[in-house]
Amino acid sequence: MGAVIKTDGPKAHNDALIQAERVRQATIVAGASMATVRAADIQFARSALSSCLSNNGGAGASQFTSMLQENGVQT
Repeated sequence: MGAVIKTDGPKAHNDALIQAERVRQATIVAGASMATVRAADIQFARSALSSCLSNNGGAGASQFTSMLQENGVQT
């Protein structure tokens, strides 16, 4: 899963999403196991969901809730 970073929200939310995606990409290197990729995707979704709720008035939260559920995380 890749993330699409939109930059039309509040600056704090944009910055949080960009940082979360940087961490995700740094974790997923060539030869990374599926477990590593899944863990990185889950952490990204958790970070993004948290930022949606705290920095973006809840807007966009459903997208990251769905991402977590698709990865087997109960929300």
